[in-house]
Amino acid sequence: MSDITVLKSFSVWDRTTRWFHWINFLCVLSLIIIGVLILNSKALYISFTGKFNLKVIHVTIGYVLISNLLWRIIWGFIGGYYSRWRQFSPFNFAFWSSLKQYISGFLSKKGAPSYKGHNPLGKIIIIAMFAALITQATTGLVLAGTDIYYPPFGNNIKAWITGDKPNLDVSELTAYNINKHIDLKLFADMKKFRRTYVNIHLYSFYTLSVLILIHIFGVIVTEIREKNGIISAMFTGKKVFPHDKDPVD
Repeated sequence: MSDITVLKSFSVWDRTTRWFHWINFLCVLSLIIIGVLILNSKALYISFTGKFNLKVIHVTIGYVLISNLLWRIIWGFIGGYYSRWRQFSPFNFAFWSSLKQYISGFLSKKGAPSYKGHNPLGKIIIIAMFAALITQATTGLVLAGTDIYYPPFGNNIKAWITGDKPNLDVSELTAYNINKHIDLKLFADMKKFRRTYVNIHLYSFYTLSVLILIHIFGVIVTEIREKNGIISAMFTGKKVFPHDKDPVD
């Protein structure tokens, strides 16, 4: 007769957190694909118009990502127990103690402790991904303003490169149109200012991509070793554990 493992489930991820996760996933995936196309537009023989349209789509999806991210930040203060920011905080002695215990258990035969929410290593990756996403969002808004004059900084950039002429309606200015109203020296200064944000945005993109791969690898390893339904939990909100195992909060 085969042994039957009795499982017990715990509600972990609330609906808002699950919606955030999948909206964020779709936005980031779309932004990565479009970003790669923009970066390689010459090699792919994408026309000027095509590249411009890709930038508009990229920025539009970026607005969705930022809105979703802002809501998640708020939800971290008012949401479910496992969605709160205090569940991710590495700035206390208890966290570093649990991290040491988790790594020690993971590397030993007895195995690492099971967690209802994120395990200590997962918490570090999640915080790092949030930091990278915030960096991407912030620099992306600046780049949208300096490149195609999109909100919230577009009009400020227009005013800058025209010398803030009092009688000029900056809405008349369009992207990639160097007309008589634009001061070429100020325009060059703006481009120099923009370069810093381009570099930060690019390297933050590389960092975020690596973190995503680590996150996916960690989820797969955890699913295989602990069999706790961590993947399905982001659909159902519930993790499962053997009845005789008492997972850590």
